[in-house]
Amino acid sequence: MRIATWNVNSLRTRIDRVEALLARHEIDVLALQETKARPDQLPLMGLESMGYEVASAGLDQWNGVALISRVGLDDVQQAFVGAPPFKEIVEARAIGARCGGVRIWSLYVPNGRKPDDPHYTYKLDWLARLRETATEWLDEATALVGDWNICPTDEDVFDVAQFRNSTHVTPAEREAFAAFLTDGWAEVTRKYAPGYTYWDYYRNRFQRNRGLKIDFALCSPSLAERVTHAFIDLEERDPDTGQPTSPSDHAPVIIDLTD
Repeated sequence: MRIATWNVNSLRTRIDRVEALLARHEIDVLALQETKARPDQLPLMGLESMGYEVASAGLDQWNGVALISRVGLDDVQQAFVGAPPFKEIVEARAIGARCGGVRIWSLYVPNGRKPDDPHYTYKLDWLARLRETATEWLDEATALVGDWNICPTDEDVFDVAQFRNSTHVTPAEREAFAAFLTDGWAEVTRKYAPGYTYWDYYRNRFQRNRGLKIDFALCSPSLAERVTHAFIDLEERDPDTGQPTSPSDHAPVIIDLTD
């Protein structure tokens, strides 16, 4: 079984890239973040003709998550129990379903904006609520995949000095991420794919490899034992491949599991 996670940065804009990615890598389940659309706005006919089912959550042109599966899509849940609101709205940042016997959650962790911004407090609260609920899933085959908007170590950012007063690297964020590992979740991509997963469009960041590693797959113990390989599709992020649409600022992360 092959699963992937990708912050697509607008599914409507990059539907051709999504369809090509699924075919190129023979992906069974693709978790998307930042789809930027309501479910009724998504162009799904091509995916359905390829044999995929789609479950999505989205409120407007911001946020949005989806699961695309050709191995089943059952028991779909939008948001997790206890998901906190931001300005009285529970944003479309989490969707889970059972696919091929594995419970997969597509997660788009809040950015946080700045350490003194209310969005930063919301980010930490969102992670704490997710952690509390996720402990109930540790005993089954579960994957928490997506854009975590955290660089857990200094190696995950191209220049730590530039980020000292920014989000993604603050002690509180790193402690929130590490708490999942303490609980028993295993981050399974770093062993096979240690590179960056995000590069800002600014000043040729991709070409200069000045990126961040913020996209991860945290697996329950039983599922982590099934991981055989993982890789980052750098070609998909490369702006010079000649594709008709521009790339997302994130690269897909792909994980292989034994059946």
